[in-house]
Amino acid sequence: MPLFSFNRSSDYEAAAREMANSGRPTLARLLAEEAADRTPDPKEKARILIQFTGNSLRETD
Repeated sequence: MPLFSFNRSSDYEAAAREMANSGRPTLARLLAEEAADRTPDPKEKARILIQFTGNSLRETD
């Protein structure tokens, strides 16, 4: 697996794809959520989250 630097939304999205491809859907979803959080465009956020199905495991305050 390549080394990721995680500076941009696209870095998190790429890592999410890598985790999904390696059979780690929960980790893929968490990384996708982080990618979406770092994306200012609402349409782009939705596009990212649609690619990685599943419920959020994040805790809310």
